[in-house]
This record gives sequence, C-alpha cells and structure tokens, in this order.
Amino acid sequence: MPKKTLRLILGDQLDEQHAWFRHTDPNVTYILMEVRQETDYVKHHIQKVAAFFVAMRAFAARLQKLGHRVIYIHLDDPENRQSFEENLELTIRNEGVSHFEFLNPDEYRLDRQLKDIAERLALPWKIRDTEHFLTDRDAIAIQFAGKKRYLMESFYRRMRKEFDILMEHGKPVGGKWNYDVKNRKPYDGKVPIPEPLIFNNNVTDIVETIESSGVRTFGKIRPERFIWPIDRSQSLALLKAFLKDALPRFGTYQDAMTTQSWALFHSRLSYSMNTKMLHPMEVIGAAMIEWERREEISVQQVEGFVRQILGWREYMRGVYWDLMPDFSEMNFFNHDAALPDFYWTGDTRMACLKAAIGQSLEHAYAHHIQRLMVTGNFALLAGVHPDAVDEWYLGIYIDAVEWVEKPNTRGMSQFADGGRIATKPYISSARYIHSMSDYCRDCHYRHKEKFGDHACPFNALYWEFFARHRDRLASNPRIGMMYRTWDRMKEKERILNRAGALRQHLNSL
Repeated sequence: MPKKTLRLILGDQLDEQHAWFRHTDPNVTYILMEVRQETDYVKHHIQKVAAFFVAMRAFAARLQKLGHRVIYIHLDDPENRQSFEENLELTIRNEGVSHFEFLNPDEYRLDRQLKDIAERLALPWKIRDTEHFLTDRDAIAIQFAGKKRYLMESFYRRMRKEFDILMEHGKPVGGKWNYDVKNRKPYDGKVPIPEPLIFNNNVTDIVETIESSGVRTFGKIRPERFIWPIDRSQSLALLKAFLKDALPRFGTYQDAMTTQSWALFHSRLSYSMNTKMLHPMEVIGAAMIEWERREEISVQQVEGFVRQILGWREYMRGVYWDLMPDFSEMNFFNHDAALPDFYWTGDTRMACLKAAIGQSLEHAYAHHIQRLMVTGNFALLAGVHPDAVDEWYLGIYIDAVEWVEKPNTRGMSQFADGGRIATKPYISSARYIHSMSDYCRDCHYRHKEKFGDHACPFNALYWEFFARHRDRLASNPRIGMMYRTWDRMKEKERILNRAGALRQHLNSL
C-alpha cells in the first residue's frame, strides 16, 4: 500500500518553483490553513492579513491547476480548529496519512512549534529546505564567530565575491564596494516620480470573513481595490515596472522622504520576496540585466538595490538565527515607556510622524528610512519598550515577518542588542529629517528650535537621550563628539526640562 504524505505549506512559503512541485503525486497532499494562531499573536494591519490569505488562496488554486492535491482550510470553516497542531491531527486522521513533511519555517517560534508537533504526531516526518535564501541559517554565526559585533559590510563583500555580482576581475565594478555616500540625496524634484504600479484585486470576501470572525486588526483597506500583488504573475509585473521606471533613480533617492509620493523610486518587492513568490536571485539577476542594457542606469543605482537584497536581507536573516531566542528579551537601555497612541492613528502635530504613520496605515508600507529615522528614531528617543516597538512593526507592515522585522527593529532601530548589529544608535535631531524630506515645511513645530512650545520634540529628546544614557554610550568612539558638543552647551537644563515634559506627555504631541 503506497504511503500517503501530507505536506504543510505556510503563508510565507508560496514558491511554485520549489522542488516539491516539479512532479505531481496522487499520494501527496498539500495543506494550507488560515488560523487564528497566526492572525492573533500580534495585532495586524488589515491589509497584511488580507494579503497573506488572498495569496495563500491563489497559491492553492495554482497548485490544483498544476495537478496537485490540495486541502485548504478557510478561517471560517466549521472544522477549523484555529491552530496548526489540531488541524494537522484532524486531517491526518481523516485522510489516513502515514507521513508528514514541512519546509523549514523562517520564524523561530514556528520552527520550534512545528518540530514539536512533528514529534507528537507519531508519524515518520521530514523537513525540507525552502530553497529560497542564498545562505544557510548559520552563515553569520560562522563568519563572525568570536567577534563582539557583526559587520554588514564584511558580509556583503563576501556575498558579492561568492555570487560574482557586480564584480570584474575579482574587483568591484566601478572601483567601489559601496556607493552609499552618493545615495543620500533628498528628493529635489529634478526627475518625475514614477506612478507606482498598483493592482485592483478584490478581497471583499476575505475582509468580510476576517471581520465576521472577530479578528482584531487596524489600518485602512479598500477591499474592492487591493493594491498589492497576490501571486507570482503580479509580483513579476511589479518587478518589471520597478526596473523600467524606478531603478534608474533608485540609488540616488533611496533615503529621500517626501509628501509627494508614498512609493518614490522604491521597488516594494519585499512582500513578494518574503512570501517567496519571487526568489532573491531572480530579482538581482533581473536588475543586473536591466543595468547592463541601459546606459542611463549608473552603477550606484543598481549597487544600492543589490546591497538591500544580497547584503542586508541575507545579513539580517543570519543575525536573527544567531541571536534567537535571547534576542526577544534584549533591552540594552532598559526602556519601558508605552508606545504613543498616535502610532495607531497618525493623529499627531509632528508632520514627519503624521506622514510616515499615515502612509503606513493607508498602505501597510513605508520605506526603510521612514521606518528607521522617523518612527523608529522617535520611539528610541522617547524610551519606548522594545517589545511594544517590535509588535507595532510586525503588525503594521505587509512585508513584516519576524526573521527580518526583529533584527531591523530591535537591533538596528532600537539598539536593544547593545551594538551587535549597529555600531551606534540610529538617532537624529530634526536636522536630519529636515535635510532628507519636505516634512518640516508645514509642521506645527519648528525644526531649528530646541525648547519652547513650538520647538520640534526631536531636538530636546535627541540631546536628553545622550545625557540619560551617558554611562552606556560615552565610551563608544562613534559618539564621543556628541558628548563633547553636549558638554559645551550652556542651556542643558532647559533642554532636559523640555525633554522631560515631552516624555511625560507623549500622547499630546
């Protein structure tokens, strides 16, 4: 009697090119499920929940069209037990399954949970690799063994050499590994911002199911005009549009922020890659081909894009697996403040936060500088507990899965790891935000002032942060100049009083 195998597919494992799907087998059944376990572990943006569900349903339909046997458990199915373990037990019993298989989960909690479940099922079981990432989980741990901190640049250069990307005769194309210095320009209006490609997917039935099931969400959605890609075909169309319209200016303006556009020159491909509808190497390869065939695309544009995927994305994944599970408890500054209420509403007089949060609520998206230097920067200066910051970032962004969210948020943004990832806290006064955006132009607060009712809160909070954490930061060689500047200031008391009042009344800003 042939063995009957059940294979579990998670919501971020929607890769139709995986070896699992190269051949059909009547004795292999794939199972996907919408469960409250996943909708409820943090409060999610409604677009994020809808995006995962609609993509999972599209993927299940695609597998069936290719001839595979698929079981799909909807959120409101009366038989849905709302957890992986109970649904698997029920399906195994009903289907007479004799073997269980799953792909390596990318989140620590699911990795541990599925292995525990497999052990309890009392069936032969097997784990397969997702075939998605370019490095093993332990790549960072091996490369930086015995070191106090990681260096992304070292990792990135190794990856460039290993995969022969932007290399020529063993040296980096253009003579430089990194064009970051050239890629820090504010948007100056010199070139038109391309209209972002959006889709018109109808997810009305999914949104109705989410709401009727009592799933707690936040943010906005137009269910009849859902703008994000739901399958590989749409993801490829988004990639094509980025290469054609935005790559020629991507590097130059990748750090820019403006009220004129929520997408600027960014690819917005992270959701498609993080659900594995697109493979990172096919994205990099497509960018390389576009660069090689179009003279108007300079090396600085494509290098900045490649660095985000070949460098940063793979690097953060390795950091995550090296630091977990201790990572989730790290709180270097012992911060304990609550996240301000306006992070959930965008209702604040601070124009930069209003813009970045408002955009996030509207589209479930913000680019890396908005996340790092606006919302993350303020949360760090305000002393918000890293747990609260983690939960917000994990919930609000459509591309947020823990392996990439946690190291970027808890490590890079909040410095809760004490410097394993970043060599210094990424904080700034209003000066940086003003230099990189047009947010300050019509703000209630004045970006040049440190105190007074109309002084930008970033300024006093910035200097008070250094004063408050001097015992932890003074020995950092990258920060010494800031303490020398602080020590020369004559209005320390006014700054500290202003910052103290701000931190006492964060919700009124």
